[in-house]
Amino acid sequence: MRQQPAAIGFLRHDVSGTHQRWDKAQLHQLAKRLGYDLCQTLVLGPETGELIDEVRTAITEAEADAVITPSLDHFDGEIPDPLVEVADLITVTPENTYARWRVPPTPKS
Repeated sequence: MRQQPAAIGFLRHDVSGTHQRWDKAQLHQLAKRLGYDLCQTLVLGPETGELIDEVRTAITEAEADAVITPSLDHFDGEIPDPLVEVADLITVTPENTYARWRVPPTPKS
């Protein structure tokens, strides 16, 4: 049993660009401040087939409670519904938490 909740980091190297080291440091700092054990950080890019599937697999393997990312830009500016179904999504900038859904959202009309 873990002493603290687990999280994985996620960033896209094409979005971070030359700031990748800084972004990774920010993920670690926020995870520590919020009390998460940052198990791993995924660094993927547009050459990766299904980014969301890769992140979901990492969540499952790490038994993670959250995904921490520099910003929603790393998810094309949108909250990825398939991720928020299984883990909280936390952004560094702006600092925000998108809590996983206990009940599926109501479909938009």
